[in-house]
Amino acid sequence: MDLENTDTKSGLAFAVSAYLLWGVLPLYMKLLAHVSPAEVVAHRIIWSVPIAAAVLISLGRVADVVAAFKSIKMMTMGLITAALISFNWTVYVWAIASDRALDAALGYYINPLFSVALGAVFLRERPNAVQLLAIGFAVAAVAILTVSAGSLPLVTVGLFVSWGFYALAKKQLPIGPNQGFLLEVLVLLPFALGYSFYLFATETGSFLESDLMTTLLLLGCGAITAVPLLLYSNGAKRLRLTTIAILQYIAPTMIFLCAVLIFKEPFTGPRVIAFPLIWAALIIYSWSLYRNFSVNRSN
Repeated sequence: MDLENTDTKSGLAFAVSAYLLWGVLPLYMKLLAHVSPAEVVAHRIIWSVPIAAAVLISLGRVADVVAAFKSIKMMTMGLITAALISFNWTVYVWAIASDRALDAALGYYINPLFSVALGAVFLRERPNAVQLLAIGFAVAAVAILTVSAGSLPLVTVGLFVSWGFYALAKKQLPIGPNQGFLLEVLVLLPFALGYSFYLFATETGSFLESDLMTTLLLLGCGAITAVPLLLYSNGAKRLRLTTIAILQYIAPTMIFLCAVLIFKEPFTGPRVIAFPLIWAALIIYSWSLYRNFSVNRSN
């Protein structure tokens, strides 16, 4: 069976599980709103390492990561992707803690359209007229929010730009997704450990210094970081590109619902215009992907 061109039940289960976990992540992060975003990200890195390492050990692929550390090119690319993903995590954690979940949702809605634009610029992938229309809608949404606020919506822009370039760099990384994730967290591990030890020494952190629930939640940051990424990596191999592209809207939709229904963030003013523009853009974009895939299948 050609897994690249066929949707499988296991692939659907892996991918949907990943997006559902990402969708409820704001609820977890909200419980850590009293902890500094830098400390939360440090613990996401630290406790992801044993999980990612255990997966690679079970798959017998640790040698790939060892080889990567011996390659200057691989390490350079790993440093770039590590920097981008850590920045993305920091912005996301700060957004949830600062009642900006709606801005985070918008950023992840825009991300696939931004990826199309990056593909056109850096990979010479030519978007068709329909995809360009979808990108235009996304630009209009950001422009509306920018004009109304008097400045760029930094959370939104920071998330889709960092994740878009992360995905672009990840595509150029000549290593499997599971190996790449372990490489990234290993690169970041010395910084995360150093910062955590500093907080502990100065008694300014929350881990082991605050209540037991906070410490347990910080310990759990590894699982809520690594598990969805590993599920997604396995799902992507077993699903068509079109299916993955449409499924990726599950997470921002759940973030949007959390923001409005649970966190009670105001969905008024320019957002009432910007979000429907993005939803229209995503419908257009998804239809274009589906049409192109159907045409290619028939040829």
